[in-house]
Amino acid sequence: MDTMSLPRLFIAHAPLAAEGAVVPLGPDEARHLKALRLHPGDALELVLVSGPWKAEVAHMERERALVRLVAPIHEDREPAAPLHCCIPITTQIGLVDEMIPGLVELGATLIQPIVYARSESDAKKAATKSERWARLIQSAAEQSHRSILPELRAPLPFEALLKWDAPQKWVAYELATDAKNPSLGDGALALTSGPEGGITDEEFEALKQAGWLPVSLGKSILRAVTAPAALLGAARFLRP
Repeated sequence: MDTMSLPRLFIAHAPLAAEGAVVPLGPDEARHLKALRLHPGDALELVLVSGPWKAEVAHMERERALVRLVAPIHEDREPAAPLHCCIPITTQIGLVDEMIPGLVELGATLIQPIVYARSESDAKKAATKSERWARLIQSAAEQSHRSILPELRAPLPFEALLKWDAPQKWVAYELATDAKNPSLGDGALALTSGPEGGITDEEFEALKQAGWLPVSLGKSILRAVTAPAALLGAARFLRP
């Protein structure tokens, strides 16, 4: 069977990664296997801290399951260097739910929610959604067969971007007269774009002073929920 057709689960608690090792699954994971209609002997893939593994269901009960590791999977699906997606907290905070799956599918390695001046929210309020966002990240990573689980960080104020540590930093800004169609070198790349209403002039100038490169996403005005994926897609085109 093509491994891309096998279900993939991320498991953080596996004590040992070795051929023949048995990994216990908790209630949520066991229910997930049942929802996938898996039975003892069926194949699946587990992603442990050490990487992805071929596995098979060894035992199932109502609230628990055991999965046996068969062999490590050697694959090269991840970006050549880290991709930090500093996404805007939106006025309708639920729109962040729409951003996350696409960013995970496109290869984001880190997702950092940012409170801009026009976000009409704050980091404390946004943090109440972190558990839901983490579930969305895991689900999208499993469905797109990622080899790692992208990191989700707690929401931060805009000022955090001015100290962001990455050798390359892009900001999408539709009003920039000096926006570039950039090349892309080695090393981590950070990406950001604004909420509904856009980035303020003051924020944009501060980002430029902090080393963020203005980039163009074309002549269309993109929605706040669309721009992060468009920016990440452009980066993946330049550096798969």
